Amino acid sequence: MSAFLRALFGRRARLRWVHLVLGGALAMPFVLVGEVIIGPAVDDSVLGPLPLQLAAFGVGLPIAAVTSLFPLTRPLEAAAVRVLCGIDADRLAYEPARSWAARGRTAMWFTLHVGIGGIVSGMSLALPPFAVVLIVLPFYSWLTDRAPWFPEFLDHTWALALTPVAGVASLLALAGVSAGAGALLARWAPALLGPTPEDRLAAAEERAADLAVRNRLARELHDSVGHALSAVTLQASAARRVLDTDPEFVREALAAIEATTRRTVGELDAVLGVLRDGDGPGTAPAPTLGADLDDLLRRTRASGVEVTATIGTAPEDLPPVLSREAYRIVQEGLSNALRHGGENVCAALSVDVRDGRLEITVENPLGQPAAPSRPGGGHGLAGIEERARLLGGTMRAGPAGDTWRLRVRLPLRESG
Repeated sequence: MSAFLRALFGRRARLRWVHLVLGGALAMPFVLVGEVIIGPAVDDSVLGPLPLQLAAFGVGLPIAAVTSLFPLTRPLEAAAVRVLCGIDADRLAYEPARSWAARGRTAMWFTLHVGIGGIVSGMSLALPPFAVVLIVLPFYSWLTDRAPWFPEFLDHTWALALTPVAGVASLLALAGVSAGAGALLARWAPALLGPTPEDRLAAAEERAADLAVRNRLARELHDSVGHALSAVTLQASAARRVLDTDPEFVREALAAIEATTRRTVGELDAVLGVLRDGDGPGTAPAPTLGADLDDLLRRTRASGVEVTATIGTAPEDLPPVLSREAYRIVQEGLSNALRHGGENVCAALSVDVRDGRLEITVENPLGQPAAPSRPGGGHGLAGIEERARLLGGTMRAGPAGDTWRLRVRLPLRESG
């Protein structure tokens, strides 16, 4: 019994009734227009006030359907449905309807909303006063004498005694119709106000673009900041070991740490520019292989790494995008050597162009297992592979005897 009463008079049923009354309120202007259209063309002796209102209501519904074709109708209706009908937000579309298919579905929904809402609103205005009169009628039986429109059978005592039952039944019928209509509209709402395939495609493209920006930001942070932290850690460790015996090396290490951190702050500012609408004044440009390879090698060697570099092509002749991504690949390759090569690590770097492809090879002895040496590591090779794939290239990495070898091949073409 409690579940039945909750279905008729619970909070959800009341909110859906409010939604239906809102539809009735939206129907009023269209009913008035309908009366203006058909009023002069009818004979009041044939078409009385109630039939006239019903006819005007029928004429107003097509007008409501036409006006609901405006794009903003869908987000307004979806917001009302979410709040009043209890529909999950992800099942509704809040963008203006652009395609004619979406507008047609919205027009169908709006017509149902104002049509059913108008009927329920009319019942809500008429039935409660009538039901109250029926309920109190046995206590004020003199009303039957003063109101000639009461039927004659109410003069009988048994009929008068049943009028409260009829009044309560009328109220229950109103609540049942309201709850049923509200549940019906709630069931139809996702189908008529939900996202169309075009909306889902647009949302998927937006999520993909956002994910691409996040991945790019993650790669840039990992490559620039991760390399800098690895280099600074080795430089500080080497300086600590020879602090008392080789002050000159300590000074060089501290100078390298200062240069590395200063450069990394500039790169970090450039990376964070991805989150802004555009690069602001003073933002450092992203490093490239053509302009910054020598500095990268110098800073890496200052960390105590013996780097042998073989450059078979002029890096400054590479396309800008390729040069920028190649710099990050070389940087991450050297960072892997710093992290996994053990003490007195050495690395061999080769950069050359063969058969229309830029080939980058980084080799270092397997001093330590090829696994991340710090919590949260292990994303470097994945980042290199993603960069290579976006540029249409390939990446291979793994042990070759007692050497760890990273080889990347990138086509010599502009990539976006």
